[in-house]
Amino acid sequence: MTTGQATSDGLMGSQDTHAIDWDAVYADQAPRVYNYFRFRMGIEADAADLTSRTFEKAWRSRARYRHDLAGFATWLFTIANNLRIDYLKARRSHLPIDSALDVAAVGTPETDAERRSNLSRLALLTQSLSDRERELIALKYGAELTNRLIASLTGLSESNVGSILHRVVSSLREKW
Repeated sequence: MTTGQATSDGLMGSQDTHAIDWDAVYADQAPRVYNYFRFRMGIEADAADLTSRTFEKAWRSRARYRHDLAGFATWLFTIANNLRIDYLKARRSHLPIDSALDVAAVGTPETDAERRSNLSRLALLTQSLSDRERELIALKYGAELTNRLIASLTGLSESNVGSILHRVVSSLREKW
């Protein structure tokens, strides 16, 4: 590994995969990957397991990363999404968004009840969304990714991602 200052995505000055500061990558990306899985899967244990698998697979596949094809975060979230799909195929049961209600919250019983009520309401509202719209919502608000990164992950244009998200959020706000 080279010495020097790591960029926000954990890459050192050169794009050599051996020059990746994995500690910085993990510190920066692990919360995003975890939140993505938590939003999409609804169960914290699954989210934690899939997050660790994502970083393990990224580490083992680090020699295959090509910076000329995609940014590091795009590559990492592609691994995460593929692991999520494989996990769901293996389980053959799809968890409804209602399972997010079981996620423990920190706060008073009143705030917990309000949060459960809001999550239940949001789950009802998002049931009518297409899989693509739910995926975009998960990437934007669960994983807190930029529209540019979402576009590269989904194959949509950045403006299309923004338009779809704007339309979906506006629709959800109207129904709220």
